[in-house]
Amino acid sequence: MKYRKKPVVIEAFQYDGDLIGSNGQYYVPEWAKKAYEDGAIYYGELDGHPGELFIKTLEGVHHASVGDYIIQGVNGEFYPCKPDIFEKTYEAAE
Repeated sequence: MKYRKKPVVIEAFQYDGDLIGSNGQYYVPEWAKKAYEDGAIYYGELDGHPGELFIKTLEGVHHASVGDYIIQGVNGEFYPCKPDIFEKTYEAAE
């Protein structure tokens, strides 16, 4: 059988390597700021490289690369999505 994804609206932003600007202020959505403050999104080390972004998802911890979209799903869950998959799956909503 074939299935089509139901039309749902999610919130997302494209990760550019930081969550806080040079002025010390968050420039990501409020939900991402709260997720970071609550530890659901955090920085850690990967293969000897500090400062990598990780996200606690329903399936476990996932690494987010610069350029990935960080998504808050319909149930408030978080996960990263590669840009090519994001662009094939989502479009801007009003």
